[in-house]
Amino acid sequence: MADDYLARIGKLIRDARQHRGWTQSQLADALGTSQSAVNRIERGNQNISLEMIARIGEALDSEIVSLGYAGPMHLRVVGGRRLSGAIDVKTSKNACVALLCASLLNKGRTVLRRVARIEEVYRLLEVLNSIGVRTRWINEGVDLEIVPPARLDMDAMDADAARRTRSIIMFLGPLLHRMDQFRLPYAGGCDLGTRTIEPHMIALRRFGLDITATEGIYHAKVAAGVSPVRPIVLTERGDTVTENALLAAARHDGVTVIRNASSNYMVQDLCFFLEALGVRVDGIGTTTLTVHGVPTIDVDVDYSPSEDPVEAMSLLAAAVVTESELTIRRVPIEFMEIELAVLEEMGLDHDRSAEYVADNGRTRLVDLTVRPSKLEAPIDKIHPMPFPGLNIDNVPFFAAIAATAQGQTLIHDWVYDNRAIYLTDLNRLGGRLQLLDPHRVLVEGPTRWRAAEMMCPPALRPAVVVLLAMMAAEGTSVLRNVYVINRGYEELAERLNSVGAQIEIFRDI
Repeated sequence: MADDYLARIGKLIRDARQHRGWTQSQLADALGTSQSAVNRIERGNQNISLEMIARIGEALDSEIVSLGYAGPMHLRVVGGRRLSGAIDVKTSKNACVALLCASLLNKGRTVLRRVARIEEVYRLLEVLNSIGVRTRWINEGVDLEIVPPARLDMDAMDADAARRTRSIIMFLGPLLHRMDQFRLPYAGGCDLGTRTIEPHMIALRRFGLDITATEGIYHAKVAAGVSPVRPIVLTERGDTVTENALLAAARHDGVTVIRNASSNYMVQDLCFFLEALGVRVDGIGTTTLTVHGVPTIDVDVDYSPSEDPVEAMSLLAAAVVTESELTIRRVPIEFMEIELAVLEEMGLDHDRSAEYVADNGRTRLVDLTVRPSKLEAPIDKIHPMPFPGLNIDNVPFFAAIAATAQGQTLIHDWVYDNRAIYLTDLNRLGGRLQLLDPHRVLVEGPTRWRAAEMMCPPALRPAVVVLLAMMAAEGTSVLRNVYVINRGYEELAERLNSVGAQIEIFRDI
């Protein structure tokens, strides 16, 4: 029994170390011990105290190891500080998780460059590793190598990790080409209300996929020889729905037309990746995609996902609410143009560089310099639309921005059931937000922010909005249990500190 316990602890430590991109020697140096001792711990051949587990968890900054002992991660924010200098936008969270799912299409070796080191990616890696996919961080932990097995072991899937990410739903498209039947846990992720998967089912049934749901599990069966006989019309223009349809079409031996497709940034990155796999996709950037599938994909591919427009919006909002001059580099401008047009009408003072091309060779980037501005509330309401409209995930940041502007701003977040409600957490920090109904919030500005201690909202973007408001508030604030922020942002506190913020990471011991 003790040996089994030590082996399980060792595996957790090994996985956490690999996720961090460290060698055993690097972990040994951080702990003040030897590489051979780390090797024995990871193989389950050495007794290990709770104190040592806590030290390892702190060294690796890993919830996997520290959970239940050191406790969840919190942030202590000393606000009222101006930001300055320049900060780079990281690669897209949503593109990276889509590409991890898409790697299941390929029998060959996949290398993804500058993958976002976030909890959402780590959960998917845990799932992939559990079913036999070999992954490792390479090039000093910057890039990710993925090598699939000849046969996936679906019965060994890490169900706990799968339930903690909604991205697991995008396994359906690739897996229907690999096996006749399989099971997946219900998808999780942010608490944003009920999010039906029926649009996914409508699209994937056209490829022979049938799903029944019982006791938290999707039971999938695939009928052989079924293929679309007419264009697939998506019943909602959703990003993951479009991606699932693309993943199913990629290895369908024939031509698949997908209409009412999302043309958002992560969908375009997935299309570019499929082209690198040898799948021709016509209509990229439009709402009609024509996929020329290939039944077998066995290539060694090297791909660089583009930068994240939602992170770019987060950093822009940080500059606005703290009244700072900040340069945000590598902004994917074609996915920020509506947001910037709205902000220009509100009075944002900013410059942008000439355009240049991202590492994927396709996406257009700029460097954006934001200056302190006297903002006025927009005349029209702020509301999202599918690309090329205002990005659904960028709407919450307008709550913090509108709170700094003169006048009333109506925000209509019609997509998610609960997200607008979470924005009223800004009232704890001095905001004046009135919830009109579950989807509409009236924001009154300008705001005199004040420090507070509070729990992190359970939704990613509202959680970051609260953090930004704390950065603007004079005094010291505490944001507790920030796991949801780590799901979507890589080392956000450290990176904000690099441009002048004062944010301390701590845990309750």
